Amino acid sequence: MKNLKNSKILVTGGAGFIGSNLIEYFLRNNNEVVCLDNLSTGHKKNIVEFLKHPNFQMVEGDIRHLDICKLAVRDCEYVFHQAALGSVPRSIKDPVTTNSVNIDGFLNMLTAARDEEVKRFIYAASSSTYGDSKELPKMEERVGRPLSPYAITKVVNEYFAKVYSELYGLETIGLRYFNVFGKRQDPNGAYAAVIPLWVKKLIEHESPVINGDGSYSRDFTYVDNVVHANEIAATTSKDEILKNLASYYEEYNEAQGTQIDVSPVVMDVFNVAYGGNTTLFQLFDALRSNLAKHDPAIAHVDVTIGSKRAGDIPHSLASVDKAKKVLGYNPQFSAAEGFEAACQWYYDNLK
Repeated sequence: MKNLKNSKILVTGGAGFIGSNLIEYFLRNNNEVVCLDNLSTGHKKNIVEFLKHPNFQMVEGDIRHLDICKLAVRDCEYVFHQAALGSVPRSIKDPVTTNSVNIDGFLNMLTAARDEEVKRFIYAASSSTYGDSKELPKMEERVGRPLSPYAITKVVNEYFAKVYSELYGLETIGLRYFNVFGKRQDPNGAYAAVIPLWVKKLIEHESPVINGDGSYSRDFTYVDNVVHANEIAATTSKDEILKNLASYYEEYNEAQGTQIDVSPVVMDVFNVAYGGNTTLFQLFDALRSNLAKHDPAIAHVDVTIGSKRAGDIPHSLASVDKAKKVLGYNPQFSAAEGFEAACQWYYDNLK
């Protein structure tokens, strides 16, 4: 695998969970990193250790302002666009703001990247794109109807990226993240993700709430796998990607009876996951058992059953064959290994 080194890159949403992990990794590999974040959902504490680094620059601003986007991306070779308003429930409560940030902001960043002639624009897509599709595992070419305003914004992002590739020659790669978790994921707030929220509850000896009957399942993906996917999305050459895509779709078309063609300018979207599924009950058992190694009293905490959430997808399991064959994706952390690492980090930092 090629490492991204000695380059100037922009990470939008860099004070957030995934963004700060990307910044940490890229600084370690001698890159110059610009962070663009308005700190609405990201936190200064996530980047405080980078502020004195000579290769780090913080731009505090909102991606809904094109001039800020252009300022941040100036002279950058790569853009890793992580900035977005996540959370299906938040988008249901406030679809207008979700749309503004996730679509208007995304379009601003695409435009700024195009105008600055960056080498490649890698962006956070989402497994929510699969919507009501019941097919498992999820394959990139077959999606269903979006089930939330958030999901709609992520679908629109993919269309905009494709159009910018076709019209302007901007190299874009979308990474459809599947339930990413790990260090620095915020356990606080109304829209906290399930793993940090449950870990915090367990550490405090409080009962986490499972929405529904606990049978819903997710392809939980440790953040180090996501960092790996972003790096290879940047470093795999366009010629290699197009060659591998042609080979991949030749096999896919033969197996599926389809006629998907590969454009010479469009890049593509790829699932980023480990390729396994865990039910919510299994997740609770894994988190409780890992945390109980540090505090035996946690082993006696049980769950509370709550109501189903609107917009939730029942099951999510990714096929990562395309990312493996085209980009050389090789996820190192299974969900179980990730749960153990995350629990260790949270116990050390939340006590």
